[in-house]
Amino acid sequence: MTERFLPFDPAEQLADPAAAAAFINEALATDDAGYIARAMGVVARARGMSGLARETGLSREQLYRSLSERGNPTLKTVLAVLKELGVEISLVERRR
Repeated sequence: MTERFLPFDPAEQLADPAAAAAFINEALATDDAGYIARAMGVVARARGMSGLARETGLSREQLYRSLSERGNPTLKTVLAVLKELGVEISLVERRR
């Protein structure tokens, strides 16, 4: 018997800022820039890309491109998106 898997879109679970922050923090822990950008894109889709574009003053196309696995968002874009998502970055000393 063949198993069937249903598609899962994590964006459906990330409308809450606390869930979004946890999701992005997990991505940040990987140190993988593409994965981090993609995770931010998933959270942005959960929030609504058109509204986020309007609120940040960035184009929808720019957000989709920047917040993809191959994207390379500028710090300005990252900060604007995080602000509108209701989350922020804080830094802690890395333990070695």
